[in-house]
Amino acid sequence: MLVVDDNPIVRGALLGILAGDPGVEILAEAANGREGLHAARRLRPTVTLLDHRMPIADGLSVIGTLAQYTSVLVMTSDDDPQLISDMLRQGARGYLVHGEFEPPELLRAVHAVASGRGWLSPIAASVAASMLRDQHQARARHAARPRFGLTDREEDVMTLLCQGLSNASIAHRLRLTEKTVKNHLNHVFAKLGVRSRTEAVIRWTSQLG
Repeated sequence: MLVVDDNPIVRGALLGILAGDPGVEILAEAANGREGLHAARRLRPTVTLLDHRMPIADGLSVIGTLAQYTSVLVMTSDDDPQLISDMLRQGARGYLVHGEFEPPELLRAVHAVASGRGWLSPIAASVAASMLRDQHQARARHAARPRFGLTDREEDVMTLLCQGLSNASIAHRLRLTEKTVKNHLNHVFAKLGVRSRTEAVIRWTSQLG
């Protein structure tokens, strides 16, 4: 077990709860995402408790790599739906919000994640359900319209473009560089036979109606 949280008081409380369970072995603790990533690479813990708001490297910035070495249970005060969605997409197996659980639930969540199952606070479960619903609707729309030869990633970029996002915002949402987004858009324009963002949006959305 690895505990990653920048607040020493919170870490101490968590370690005290976990130490009371004979089925949990504490391998290490870390005060930021960078330290946590180094510890996970070295120790390969079965489960890592990960906070989000931390100095040097926050939870979201490391979870994608961290999840390659350990099952991640996010535990944070942040209940923003976009953050929850991003954490789940990046590999979180569980998400607990401070104030929404008691110590026994934390221990149940740790054991669930350790056994390959998930564990979500109510708000996180709601976000996960919304993600599944959106994915189902997107697949249905995808099956009903021509693709113009676009790749999946180009479709992702085009979908966000239709929502009015800038290149910078698209890059942040998809965790790409702005240059990569611009390259994708150039390919999209060529495949759609258009020359501008506005024409691309009109061409792409016309197939939905």
